[in-house]
Amino acid sequence: MQDKTQAAQRRGLLRGAAAIGASALLPLGMARAQAYPERPINFICPWPAGGTADASMRALCSAAGKALGQPVVLENKAGASGMIGLKAITSARPDGYTIGQVPISVTRFYQLGMTTVDPRKDITWIARTSGQTFGIAVPANGKWKSMAELVNYAKAHPGEVTYAHSGLGGATHVGMEEFLIVAGIKMRDVPFKGGSEALQAVLGGHVDILVDSSSWAPHVESGKLLLLSTWGEQRTPRFAQTPTLKELGWDVVTDAPNGVGAPRGLDPAVEARLRDAFRQAAASEEFKRVCAQIDAPIMYLDGPQYQAYAESVYRKETSLIERLRLKELMKG
Repeated sequence: MQDKTQAAQRRGLLRGAAAIGASALLPLGMARAQAYPERPINFICPWPAGGTADASMRALCSAAGKALGQPVVLENKAGASGMIGLKAITSARPDGYTIGQVPISVTRFYQLGMTTVDPRKDITWIARTSGQTFGIAVPANGKWKSMAELVNYAKAHPGEVTYAHSGLGGATHVGMEEFLIVAGIKMRDVPFKGGSEALQAVLGGHVDILVDSSSWAPHVESGKLLLLSTWGEQRTPRFAQTPTLKELGWDVVTDAPNGVGAPRGLDPAVEARLRDAFRQAAASEEFKRVCAQIDAPIMYLDGPQYQAYAESVYRKETSLIERLRLKELMKG
C-alpha cells in the first residue's frame, strides 16, 4: 500500500513539473518577441542610392528606428527592377531583423516570370507608405516644349525618340508603354537600374526623354529640364502648372504605391511590433517632409489592408499584362 502511495506521489510530482515546464515555455517565447528588437534591423532598399525611393525610405527608416528603439539601417540592393532586393528580403530569416521596401510591381513581375517571389504567399506585408509622382521630362533646350509637340514628333518619326526608365517591367516602363499605346505612337525604351542613372543619361544627352518619379524635380526648378506632364489623377501641388496625361486626353494614371514587407513566417508579435512602428513612421513629420520634397503622396495602409490591396492589384495586372502584351514585349 505504501509503494502505491509513493508511486502516485511521484506521478503527481512529474505531472506538476511537466505543467510548470510547459507554462514556462510560452512566456519565454512571448518574452523574446516582446524584447524585439534587441539589435539593429537591416532594411533593404531595392533601388540605388540617390534616387527618390532611397530618399523616402531613409526618412522612413529613421522614424521607424525611433519608434522601435533600435536603428533601422538601410542597405541598397539594386537591380532587376527592384527584384534583386526583394529576393534578398523574402529569402532572409523571418526573425524581424531583415525587412525592406516592397514595390507593388512584384505583382506584375511574378506573373511575368521575372521573380519567383509570389506576392500572395511569400511576403509578410507590414505597411503601405506612399505613392509616387511620375512624369515625363525633357531637356529645357530641346526640341519639345509640350506633350503635343512630343507626340506629333513621335508620330512623324516612329521609333526614333528614346526614353529612359528605371527598369524593364517597372512602373515607369509599363506606364509609358500604356501611354504609347493610348497615344498611338512608338518610342524606344532604354532601361537603367534606377531613376538616378536614367536621370544622368538624359542630362548627359544620351537619351531623349526621362520617365521617372520626381528625380527630375530639382532640375526642372533649376531650368535644366522641362516637365511636360505628370501621371496622377490630379496635378501635383509643387508643379501645379504641369498638366496630367489624363487631362490632356490620354486616360493613363500611374502612382505605384509601395511599402514595407518581411519574409513569410514572421512571429505575429514581431509583425505587430513592426506594423505599429511603421504606422508611426508614416505619420511622422520627418517622413512627411521628405515625401513633400520628392512629391510622394502619403498613401498609408496597415499590413493586412496593404496585402488586400496587393491582391487586388495582382488581379488587375493579369488583364494589364494581356492588354499590353507585356510577355511578348519583355521577350522583345
